[in-house]
Amino acid sequence: MKEEILNRIKKLGGNVNDVKRISLQKDLESIRFELVLYPKPKEVPWEIGENTPIHGIKEFIEENKNLLEVNKDTFYSKLVTHYYKDTEENFGQVFFKNDLFTPFEEGTDDFEEWDGEWDENDFKKVIKGDEMKLMFIGYSYGFPDNLFVCLSDPDKENPTVYGTDHEVYFDEITVQGTLEEYFNSFLTKEELIEIIDKKLK
Repeated sequence: MKEEILNRIKKLGGNVNDVKRISLQKDLESIRFELVLYPKPKEVPWEIGENTPIHGIKEFIEENKNLLEVNKDTFYSKLVTHYYKDTEENFGQVFFKNDLFTPFEEGTDDFEEWDGEWDENDFKKVIKGDEMKLMFIGYSYGFPDNLFVCLSDPDKENPTVYGTDHEVYFDEITVQGTLEEYFNSFLTKEELIEIIDKKLK
């Protein structure tokens, strides 16, 4: 995996201390996140309102307006503590995962559960790789809600990320970009603070 990807993961709050650069699978399995990820705003300028990528930011600011006026640093510390935690409350976050998915590999639980559901050749029409051994790397409340890579991707340093939604589970697969682009699409705590600070000035 590219050094730039590992550095970005660290900036996002992930732990890559156990990554040994042995294989794509081992690298992904070694990554740890104890917090959630938030997509960067796609619209510029970003308004602090109903359509913000992080749900409830406007309300949080209103509720903590006095703290913001008295001590901005404490306000931002409280904000990132509130949002950057491992919570299932829907704030528009993405959860990092590193779960194998092997529906075409005989002898696995996935094969037993999904055998006959899909044709491997249909996967190969979209997914780059010789073997359809997949790893989920993210789950979100958005669309598509399941993000994954193929472990036999020819580019082990920066594989392609794909998405499929629970409504069309693997019947529809979309290309999301590279792994580097994927992790670059999320906000670090510092980037979120910078965006909000500019909007509040």
